[in-house]
Amino acid sequence: MLGSSLSPLQLSIGPEALPLLLVTAGLGLTLAEALAPGAHFIVLGIALLAAGLVGLVIPFAGPIVLGLLVLVFGALALYGYRELDIYGGKGTGRTSDSTSLRGKTGRVTERVTPTGGEIKLLDGGGFNPYYAARSVSGEMAEGTEVIIVDPGGGNVVTVESLEAPQDEIDRELARGRARTERDAGVESETERT
Repeated sequence: MLGSSLSPLQLSIGPEALPLLLVTAGLGLTLAEALAPGAHFIVLGIALLAAGLVGLVIPFAGPIVLGLLVLVFGALALYGYRELDIYGGKGTGRTSDSTSLRGKTGRVTERVTPTGGEIKLLDGGGFNPYYAARSVSGEMAEGTEVIIVDPGGGNVVTVESLEAPQDEIDRELARGRARTERDAGVESETERT
């Protein structure tokens, strides 16, 4: 009694219509991938489409053979998708941690003070290159080039002006470079005479 009540709900698809059903499902999934990019449906869509096309070319391929073909083409599509990396360069979609911001340069877009402001990164800003910024000391006007000295841990970074006065260490390094250049100049003059 129960079996006879389910018969109107059951579809009777013969084995000869299965390849056409696979092609239709594969085309539907690959078109869905065009509408919702991100590689959600492409591997399965390619597998179903390829198995369905083989089933149309080889009429004696039964459901078991078609199922195996879906698995084989699915594995090939997944391998190709990962190796060819059609949706972008390898690793470019990965986010990096905040420490990678240290040393990056930017430009002030809103006046930066020790308590507030905003910068835009010039190199490798990612999806949103704008960051809230705090200065090490003093104020920086719009357009000032800055370097990130402390990336913080969120979207608030601590910056210092690239035109900032040198500290004691920078001055000593500059004196050392000048001394080295002067000594190299003296040696080259003594070699000429």
